This record gives sequence, C-alpha cells and structure tokens, in this order.
Amino acid sequence: MRELNGSEICSLLKEAKTIAVVGISANQARVSRSIAEFLSKYYRVVGVNPAAPSIEGIPVYKSLSDIPFEVDIVDVFRRPETISELIPEVIKIKPKCLWLQEGIRNDEAVSEAFDSGINIVQDKCIYVYFNRCH
Repeated sequence: MRELNGSEICSLLKEAKTIAVVGISANQARVSRSIAEFLSKYYRVVGVNPAAPSIEGIPVYKSLSDIPFEVDIVDVFRRPETISELIPEVIKIKPKCLWLQEGIRNDEAVSEAFDSGINIVQDKCIYVYFNRCH
C-alpha cells in the first residue's frame, strides 16, 4: 500500500469539491467541528455522525451511504481501532481519497480501501495541508 505524497495531496485538495467529515461533533470546541467549518468555506462539506443533529450550515448524515451525491474526500475523526468499521461504506461510495486525521493510522483497515482503488492519507491534518497547498 502507498499513501499520497505532499504534491499528490496538494493536487487532491485543489481538485476536490466535496468532503465528508466522519465523526463531526455538534460541540463547537471539538477539532472535527472547527475543521469542518473551515473547510466549508472552500468545499461542499457534509458531516457523518449517527448521533449528531444537523449542525448550522453543515448537513449531517447518519452514514456515508446516506449521502445522496459523490464525495471526493472522506475525512475521518475516529479512533484508529474503529476504522475497519468504516471501510465497507468507504468502498461502496468510492471517494477519491480516504483521509485519516492526524493521530489516526490503521494500515490493516485502509489497505482494503487502497486495494479497491481509493487513495489513502493517514495521520495528517487536512487543515495543515490545505494551508500548505494554497
């Protein structure tokens, strides 16, 4: 398995239109919420959280499968041990990239998505890379 390098990440971030933030929180103090709000200035952003109500300005779906349009990047804010639960849905919706936020890595789980043709970024902050690339 190979992860995207810096220049490939920049190309991805410049071409992407829609980002699904898995694990978005209704709590404004949480990083998932602040990054989703930041990204929503530049992309169509949707949240994925079965427990979260809708968040002002960001539609929230119970699962990736419930999103009724194409998603370019699935940006994940979940514990590494829960990533394998997401993989079947990620493969089903076939985004350009599965992005695990800084501090999140699960090589075994993401390898299945990679084998299905989905690009992988792990243990990197999308906010940091957005600012590096723009």
